[in-house]
Amino acid sequence: MKIFKNKKKLINEILNKKDIAFVPTMGSIHAGHLSLIKKAKKKSNNVLVSIYINPKQFNLNSDFKKYPRNISKDIELLRRAKVKYLYLPTYKDIYSFKPKISVFLSNFSKKLCGKFRPGHFKGVINVINRFISIIKPQLIFLGFKDFQQLALIKIHVDKNKILTKIIPCPTIREKNGLALSSRNLKLTKNQIQIAANIYQYLKKIKKILVSASHKEQKLKIIKKLKLLGVKKIDYLEYVNIKTFNSVKKINKDCNIFIAYYIGKVRLIDNL
Repeated sequence: MKIFKNKKKLINEILNKKDIAFVPTMGSIHAGHLSLIKKAKKKSNNVLVSIYINPKQFNLNSDFKKYPRNISKDIELLRRAKVKYLYLPTYKDIYSFKPKISVFLSNFSKKLCGKFRPGHFKGVINVINRFISIIKPQLIFLGFKDFQQLALIKIHVDKNKILTKIIPCPTIREKNGLALSSRNLKLTKNQIQIAANIYQYLKKIKKILVSASHKEQKLKIIKKLKLLGVKKIDYLEYVNIKTFNSVKKINKDCNIFIAYYIGKVRLIDNL
C-alpha cells in the first residue's frame, strides 16, 4: 500500500489511471468501511482510500476534537485489506485551492439531519467536491446508512455532470442489528445493547405502520423509544428514498429515518 500525505505526489502517481475506485473515510476503520473496500476491489485494481476528519462538517469544534482517531490501527487494517493507495491529506492540501466546480446543495439538505446540523452537508459536499477535483475517481463507494449524505453527493455529481459514478452500498450491521459506525466506539456495553434494541423495535414496527394515524404512530413510537433508553430524538420520519419526501404511510419505497441520543452519543439509522 502506497501512502500519500501530499496531493501533488498523489496526483503524479495516479495521473494516467482512469479506473480509480475511491472510498472516502474519516478513519476509525471498521467492517462497514472494509465492505466498501471489498466492493471497490471487485470493480478496480486501483482502490484509493482517504482518511480525513473534515472540520467543516462539524457544528461544534469540541465534537471535531473528540471524533475517534486511531491512524496506526487504520493503516494496519487497510494494509491487510490490500488497499493500493491511502491518502492522508492535510487541511492545506484540501482547502488551499478553489475547485473549478461549485458545490450544489439540494433542498434535501434542509431535511432530517440538515434541520439539526446547520452547515454540515455543505461541509460534506465541499470536501467531496475537492477530493473529486484532486483524485478524479471513476467510482466512489458510499454506505447506505448515511443515506442523506449519499443522496446529496449523488445530486451534486449529477447536477454538475461530473464523470464519477456513485455506488451505494448496503448498511453493514452487527449481529444484534446495530449499524456499524465510528461513533459506536463511544458507547458502553449497555448502551450498545440499547441501540440494538432500538433497531430491533423499529424493524418490527415498520411492518405494521399502516393502521393508526401518522401523529398517533409517531407519538407511540417515540414513547416506546424513550422507554428503551433513548435520551433525546432529533427526528423520526418516514421518507420516500426516491423522492426524498416525508410520507404518512410506509410503502416499499419508504424508510424510517431516525437520529437519536444514547447518553451524549448521537446515532443515525434508516431501515
